[in-house]
Amino acid sequence: MSGKLNLVLAGLLVGCALSLVNAQYQARHLFNELERAQSAARQLDIDWAQLQLDQSTLGKHERIETIARRDLGMTPLTAARTQYLSQGEP
Repeated sequence: MSGKLNLVLAGLLVGCALSLVNAQYQARHLFNELERAQSAARQLDIDWAQLQLDQSTLGKHERIETIARRDLGMTPLTAARTQYLSQGEP
């Protein structure tokens, strides 16, 4: 009788040990996934900050004016260059 009880307890012990090993494996796997997700989130935060910096730099008035003058050959409007059109007498 005690031999059967020992066998049942040994089987239960082996089952618990395998369950523990499986739980540790899953925990390790989930921790690795968490680390990868956190790393990706940090990289996305860095990219977002860089995009915000680029947007603020590209939208500055001075830069737009410089590009308009240099690439498009535009000049600022002055009173001397302004032409006013008036409607002729019918």
